[in-house]
Amino acid sequence: MAMWGGRFTEASLAEFRDFNDSLSFDYQLAQQDIAASRAWAAGLLEAGIINADEAAQLDHALADLALALESNPKLPLETQEEDIHSWVEAQLQAKIGVIAKKLHTGRSRNDLVATDLRLWTKLNSQQVRRLLVGAIGSLIQFADRFQGAVMPGFTHLQRAQPVLVSHWALAYVEMFKRDLSRLDDALVRLDVCPLGCGALAGTGVAMDRTALAQRLGFQSAALNSLDAVSDRDYVVEVSAAASICMTHLSRLSEDVIFFCSGEAGFFKLGDAISSGSSLMPQKKNPDVFELLRGKTGRVLGHLVAILHTLKGLPLAYNKDMQEDKQGFFDLIATWQQSLLVLSTVLPHLSVNIERCREAAELGYSNATDLADYLVGKGIAFRDAHEISGELVLLASREKKPLEALSLTQMQQVCPLIGDDVYPALTIEAGLAKRAALGGTCPVRVGEALASAKLWFDGL
Repeated sequence: MAMWGGRFTEASLAEFRDFNDSLSFDYQLAQQDIAASRAWAAGLLEAGIINADEAAQLDHALADLALALESNPKLPLETQEEDIHSWVEAQLQAKIGVIAKKLHTGRSRNDLVATDLRLWTKLNSQQVRRLLVGAIGSLIQFADRFQGAVMPGFTHLQRAQPVLVSHWALAYVEMFKRDLSRLDDALVRLDVCPLGCGALAGTGVAMDRTALAQRLGFQSAALNSLDAVSDRDYVVEVSAAASICMTHLSRLSEDVIFFCSGEAGFFKLGDAISSGSSLMPQKKNPDVFELLRGKTGRVLGHLVAILHTLKGLPLAYNKDMQEDKQGFFDLIATWQQSLLVLSTVLPHLSVNIERCREAAELGYSNATDLADYLVGKGIAFRDAHEISGELVLLASREKKPLEALSLTQMQQVCPLIGDDVYPALTIEAGLAKRAALGGTCPVRVGEALASAKLWFDGL
């Protein structure tokens, strides 16, 4: 049943219907459409458009339809309706007859779909939020589990300086906390009700839109009807928040993939989260992290698609906006699944503590500590940097670590070096020196972990 057939004398082409109709995906908005319709019916009663008996019949029929959808969410797909709005109306007409035809008084599919999608986004963003908090909790637990373990830190994927494993995990906690704040910000701005704005110019019904918004759980009613029916900023904002979060997840995945490789051997995948090769019996593949990394591109693509859809649209509503849903539905589902998977797999990820420490001692990662030692002897940092580099070159030629050079060899390059240089070149000394706020000093990392736990417990 089309909601717009009065001025037409010919039936729609099948090809047009296939191209135009949206029920195949907007059926997912069914519960939101029913909620909006129940609120609208209550508003029509207050405005004197329908009487109490008609309002009660509409509300009971809509409630029954909501229950039927709980049992079978794909119920609308058993019909040939154009979209979810026409499906709901057709179901009501079949149940209560002509009274159903009064429901659409003063509203448009434009403000209705905008309301439905906002309600859907609120609901599913709250689920994302819960899953994101769960992922943060799993990272905090990982950091707690491997307190004190040291590993190489990298820049340019080259060994740089030793860091604590907990420091690495807490870096991603910081990223995901920012993602959480971005999602919360987006939720504030989307919490506005478009219902009652009509097609573009506002409703002709004496509707209390503030009460209508409150009835639907929105913080406020939209202030401009043209903007309200055409605004999809919240889709862009949530998609952008998802894209940034998934990018963080992808970076974490890339780290884990490398750390689990035979060349690194820092982390180990549990059997429950690994897959093998159909040809090579020895293989243990990090497929789950590769998929997390791969799904990021899918989410980023949906963000670009909605921006391209919106960039050339004049006010107010245009049918282009029907393209806001399929990609967005997939983006939210992918984001939710990815966060759930991360929380699930992290407990099955372990650290090879001995191998991590061995690797942290390689690559002359204590060269900066040597330069800092020389600064303590009164040498300017630039000169200390030069001297440390010369000693690295000497040690490299002799294929030994810095701390294996004899005192005589060191003093040939810099006479100010004494026996006290050797304790300064240990991993423990290097870590302890990074004691400024945000550093990898064990004390600081312990404080950061305690702070993260406190923050998490307060959610």
